[in-house]
Amino acid sequence: MEIMFLGGAREVGKSAILVKGEKTNLLLDYGAQTSKEPSFPMHVQPKEVHSILLTHAHLDHSGGVPLFFLREGVELVTTGLTLELSTLLLEDFIKLSGFYLPFEYIDLLAMEKSTRRLKVGDKSVQVNSEFVASFPSSGHVPGGTTILLENGGKRLLYTGDINLRESQLLSGADLDFGELDVVITESTYSQTEHDPRQKIEDEFVSFAREIVERGGVLLVPAFSVGRAQELACLLRSRNFPHPVAMDGMALKANEILFRYQESLRDPVLFRRAIEGLDVVSGWSHRRKLVRTPGVIISPAGMLGGGASVFYNSEISQQPRSGIAIVAFQVPGTPGRTLLERGLTLVNGRPTKVKAELRRFDFSGHAGRSELFEMFNHIKGHPRVFTVHGDGNSCEVFAREINERFGFEASAPQIGDRVTV
Repeated sequence: MEIMFLGGAREVGKSAILVKGEKTNLLLDYGAQTSKEPSFPMHVQPKEVHSILLTHAHLDHSGGVPLFFLREGVELVTTGLTLELSTLLLEDFIKLSGFYLPFEYIDLLAMEKSTRRLKVGDKSVQVNSEFVASFPSSGHVPGGTTILLENGGKRLLYTGDINLRESQLLSGADLDFGELDVVITESTYSQTEHDPRQKIEDEFVSFAREIVERGGVLLVPAFSVGRAQELACLLRSRNFPHPVAMDGMALKANEILFRYQESLRDPVLFRRAIEGLDVVSGWSHRRKLVRTPGVIISPAGMLGGGASVFYNSEISQQPRSGIAIVAFQVPGTPGRTLLERGLTLVNGRPTKVKAELRRFDFSGHAGRSELFEMFNHIKGHPRVFTVHGDGNSCEVFAREINERFGFEASAPQIGDRVTV
């Protein structure tokens, strides 16, 4: 096999890896950087790609996939849940950034028609004529998997985004990988330890109660897929006694997840949480919610769009209210500005936030200890490539893997090719 790193090397976002066999080629993810003017991984001609294996729905892994369906002959292989959630996010991507995108809605339809739908945990799936793939659960997001590839007697693990910790929504990743020759691992939080999940959950629920019981509204800007549902499940599991509303694209994600409850850790809790929500029905409802003590879970998670922009402009100016940041905030986003400077836009003007602001680390990525724990489960003596992290994290993590486990490890750069 020849491996070429098209994106996600020494960077977070635009994940894309080209794997070449003797006769056929496949892609592991093909994401996008979803800034104002989106950017994509290194170009590869669609005619050179026979199959795309997609780990999960987030746009930094899926955002460029429709590019390969401008012509026939390419197959997308992924779980049915990942396909539906990806379609939801890509439709929104086209709506918001269509002018800058090199594909259209019709290409998204072609992608759906050309997809082989699998289940999380499926094993020994024949891909093209020479690859066999398995799809263990990644624990990162509903429907998400790692990818195990076999070709010519070699076995490759691509982690995509992986999480070993159980959450209210998902069980931790499946680490039964067997003997490996190659590991391509994310490095996002390889230099950071996460606080214990129980501690984070306790602090979040306590903060929510404090805000509501003093007469305020707690805004929780949350990603539509995964994070919004996890927090609804958390509040329900703790018998949170106050109203919880949900808005925006997260409601569509709820409908999809209801059809795939077998992918969730606790389907009964999920149903109880979602059925107990105050589902936002329109603008009069939104205006009422910002004046009524309770919790509002609403996309977008970085405050860059969606209903959370309205909620933020209102709630940020209420001293009794609060804002809980529960997702990573990319530099340059309104959420990052809010965190770092305590400023938000109100009527187009930068304004000091009066509400109480707290950050909670509900990361869906493995932290430093969990990544090393993953390597404790790896058998064989694989070559390791560290990706999906900033340059320093990838390089340091590669050195540490070599020192701790004796594996040959490196942090590739975009465009690098290796033969294994």
